[in-house]
Amino acid sequence: MISCVPLSLGRAPARRRRLACLPLALASAFGGMALIQLPSTAHAQQAAATLGETVVTANRTPQPLSDLVSDVSIIDRQTIERSGAVGVADVLARLPGIEITRNGGVASTTSLFIRGADTRFTAVYIDGVRVDSQSTGGAGWEGIPLAQIDRIEVLRGPAAAVYGSDAVGGVIQLFTRRGEEGVAPYAGVGFGSHGLRKAEAGVSGKSGNLDYSFGVAHEESKGFNALPIEKRTPSKDGFTSPDRDGYRGDSGNLRLGYQLTPNQRLDATLLYSDTNAGYDSPVFSRRPPLQFDNDVSQNTLRTAGLSWSAKWNDVYSTRVQVTDSQSVYKTQPSFYRTETNLRGYLFQNEFRFGPHLVTATLERREDALENAPTTFTGLLSRKRSQDAVSLGYGFVQGAHSLQLHVRHDDDSEFGGKTTGSVAYGYSITPKLRATVSAGTAFRAPTLYQRFSEYGTPTLKPESSRNVELGLRYTDGDTHAGIVVYQNRVKDLIVFDGGATNCDSGFGCYASTARARYRGITLSGGHRIGDVTLRASADFQDPRDLETDNLLARRARRHGTLGADWRVAGWTLGAEVQSSSKRFDDAANTRTLSGYTVLNLVASTQITRDIGLVARVDNVGDKDYTLARGYATGGRNVYVGLKWTPQ
Repeated sequence: MISCVPLSLGRAPARRRRLACLPLALASAFGGMALIQLPSTAHAQQAAATLGETVVTANRTPQPLSDLVSDVSIIDRQTIERSGAVGVADVLARLPGIEITRNGGVASTTSLFIRGADTRFTAVYIDGVRVDSQSTGGAGWEGIPLAQIDRIEVLRGPAAAVYGSDAVGGVIQLFTRRGEEGVAPYAGVGFGSHGLRKAEAGVSGKSGNLDYSFGVAHEESKGFNALPIEKRTPSKDGFTSPDRDGYRGDSGNLRLGYQLTPNQRLDATLLYSDTNAGYDSPVFSRRPPLQFDNDVSQNTLRTAGLSWSAKWNDVYSTRVQVTDSQSVYKTQPSFYRTETNLRGYLFQNEFRFGPHLVTATLERREDALENAPTTFTGLLSRKRSQDAVSLGYGFVQGAHSLQLHVRHDDDSEFGGKTTGSVAYGYSITPKLRATVSAGTAFRAPTLYQRFSEYGTPTLKPESSRNVELGLRYTDGDTHAGIVVYQNRVKDLIVFDGGATNCDSGFGCYASTARARYRGITLSGGHRIGDVTLRASADFQDPRDLETDNLLARRARRHGTLGADWRVAGWTLGAEVQSSSKRFDDAANTRTLSGYTVLNLVASTQITRDIGLVARVDNVGDKDYTLARGYATGGRNVYVGLKWTPQ
């Protein structure tokens, strides 16, 4: 059975879905691999040089990075700004263990694979608000606005014992800016290839007990032809698609915090993003040439969160949170619309005494899906809920670190599911640390996979077992690490085009496949004077165990090698990104060639208050393909200016 991510099925108009994307277009939703790798500071690699930093993603509570056993990376605001990147996925793509695919430009359907795991196996949060799709499964990365993001934390490896359903491959938390003492306005503009224009402005600050942050951004691009099939002979291949597929996006966020008492705090967050992108919709006819409509997709994301935290004494603290998110995807003039609404409730308790940390959490998640009616089906409107209780224990003392978690989720339709994890770290020397961990995880089928015209109501939750070993070395400006992992997934949900017990004649979803994600991740960095070197390499084997084929559009080898040089007030960076060949289809019959590209970046402060960043991606203008039929952007140039008064 093929193991493909069913993105295009949930994001395409009904007539295209029946005629084109079943089951092959399910695989096409993996998209084309993004090219932008970000040669800026080394901070974004393993964050090994800043072990005093506090992270929340690993155990859902603030902890020093040095205490964690998990495989975590951090990307800060400085790294994001110096990158010159346009999309969140482009920033993440430079980290160890992460690949992305994309159907054309930055606003096209984008998928992200942590350690080769499907995009739906990554749990995504924005300011603690869960973002997901009950149609496609997984977050819509193309709809998350990078301009509003201040910090990113990435956890590689299963974390369902902490977060529940979906965290099979990892967890990514994105945070907006938080106000600090004083008033800090900012404004920026940027221009790039393909008619790219960006503008942003905002202000953050703190006055008394109130801190605040507000920002808005706009960007647009004429784009490039994502399906340049007109380069071939229309009469021979039967395709024409001469247009440019541009996009336009608007976003904003508001974050407020109020210190009620010295030990009680109230936080509220809002985020909005609306992106319109052109794409080519096939119009089928009995004779070539096959024409393409100039359709437009609209991706709208809204998130809101309200939380109250209290520290009652040196031992006991609590946090109560209510969150809400809405993801809407629709197309015109070939009409299609899908909407996912998620509501979350969290009550978390923490007990800290000496080297011990105990957490006890109650959580409820409510999912709702509404798919517009099609020619053959009526409106799909379904809901479900999951109630969970989880316990965690952490111990850090001397050379030893221990993390234990257990969680029980009670799904309104599937019943109970229990997951657990154990992780242990031992400092062999003050500079060298070994870790070992094991954990289980699951993902419940989406409502679309169960109740659409291609759905199977009896689908089982996908479940996994993961083990990994790590060794990390840190000595001042030098760090290196190796992680060996294996994650096996059973009851993997795939689209079975040969199934006969379906309402649709094109097939339906089935819990029949198995997958194994196995690999080694190497990473490191070293500073020599004003030059910072960094590198990462992944050797992986993401495999369909039913067919023994590699999973589509995932390379067995990929990595980056970069250097940053601080000279005369400038930061100059260069990075080489390389990937081995992949297969475009689950049957492994269509090969996508490997590639190597060079990217350059330069940044400086023109004045005390104005900074400049300039970037050239794919310096050699290499022509290569990452998804069959989809183009990449070729050489891209970007120049941006940002005003941040000191």
